[in-house]
Amino acid sequence: MNEIIQATHVYFSYDEEDALSLPVLEDVSLSVPEGQFLAVLGHNGSGKSTLAKHFNAILLPQQGRVVVAGMDTADDDRLYDIRQTVGMVFQNPDNQIVATIVEEDVAFALENMGVPPDEIRRRVDDALRAVGMYEYREHAPHQLSGGQKQRVAIAGVIAMRPRCIVLDEPTAMLDPRGRAEVMKTLRALNRDYGITVALITHYMDEAAQCDRVVVVDSGRVLMDGTPREVFRQVDRLKSVGLDVPQVTELMHQLRQAGLPVRDDVITEEECVRELEKLLG
Repeated sequence: MNEIIQATHVYFSYDEEDALSLPVLEDVSLSVPEGQFLAVLGHNGSGKSTLAKHFNAILLPQQGRVVVAGMDTADDDRLYDIRQTVGMVFQNPDNQIVATIVEEDVAFALENMGVPPDEIRRRVDDALRAVGMYEYREHAPHQLSGGQKQRVAIAGVIAMRPRCIVLDEPTAMLDPRGRAEVMKTLRALNRDYGITVALITHYMDEAAQCDRVVVVDSGRVLMDGTPREVFRQVDRLKSVGLDVPQVTELMHQLRQAGLPVRDDVITEEECVRELEKLLG
């Protein structure tokens, strides 16, 4: 499988001139295959958001290398192509919405890129349909819910036809319904369009829905595996200030009480089956 992002021995510090300053990223190596749905976890200050900003050259490594679809992010001549390949969605959708009408906002970047009007129309409509917001195309963004605004922000990115979308805690400011809307949209984009998704999150239930989970701690990759492989290590995750999905925590406590339940449960359906077996 082709790798769309490859970080090799990446080192980064926000205060490079201060010899006593601790690095935010230290010797981070990570490859993201095309088409994967990746979650990156870590407590506040772990370096996960800094790592995300290296994926489309918002930040550049001070040591090491980041390559996006064969392009070195340190190559200024490829910056436009890199950001066409990897789109970025941030935590607060209000910071990304610039127009007073939804469809105009989605078209904004395309107009700046000089895309022909007919092609803009097609891309805007396709992007809004992909995120389930086509019927709101003539609405004012400020009248939308938080989840709807974030889906418009995602539409603005996918209208540029990226192969990968990096999202830095896109659901942090949303209520549970808005979070569910955004996650449903991301799963559909990954499944139906083959878009690679790198999701930076602190919600364990979101990470449990991904193909792969990477845990970052103190600027290094601490764990890397499937959600089942990572979340079954409950005590190790808690030792670095992270939690696990509620159903995983329940199974962990039952096992500590001596009950014969699985240690890799990550969904509510699996939890129900385990409880049914216990109850006979």
